[in-house]
Amino acid sequence: MSSSVKLVAFSGSSRKESFNTKLLVQAVAAARAVGAEVTVVELAAYDMPIYDGDDEAASGLPAGAVAFKKLLRESDGILIASPEYNSAYSALLKNAIDWASRSGKDEPPGSVFAGKFAGILSASPGALGGLRGLFALRELLQNLGVTVLPSMQAVGQAMTAFNDDGTLKDEKTAAGVAGVAGGLVSTLQKIKA
Repeated sequence: MSSSVKLVAFSGSSRKESFNTKLLVQAVAAARAVGAEVTVVELAAYDMPIYDGDDEAASGLPAGAVAFKKLLRESDGILIASPEYNSAYSALLKNAIDWASRSGKDEPPGSVFAGKFAGILSASPGALGGLRGLFALRELLQNLGVTVLPSMQAVGQAMTAFNDDGTLKDEKTAAGVAGVAGGLVSTLQKIKA
């Protein structure tokens, strides 16, 4: 097997019992099952206030943003499960990406994203499962130089999609999630070979 693939995985929701966090757990398990080393990040645990250019100019990057950027820089790829808010991604996710895209010492803006690969997923109570938000997230990531895999998984009717233990009830949906995660790992393994 080729050298280990390192992924950073995070949910765009900090809500307790988040459907997207449950979905992320499934994707992370699938990525680990095919040999990836995955670091799971809780975005709300990182000190990243709402981005403000004046605050950045006065104080630089907050410690949480510096730590988050370090994880991204050291990774090969990214797994994201994001809720859809009004046909887009969550403010929590956007804010983390905004801070991480800022330049640091001796690095151009967005350099922690450039050349990365990503797999994206969503779960929503709606019938489309957050699909519209995934298209918006795809555009954002691609604008930052991330290659987003063509396959993505949206889980609709999320309030009834999960078993009590957090696993997905539908085998086809579970296979789709595993396919996104496994596809990301496989792609990166080929690149690193």
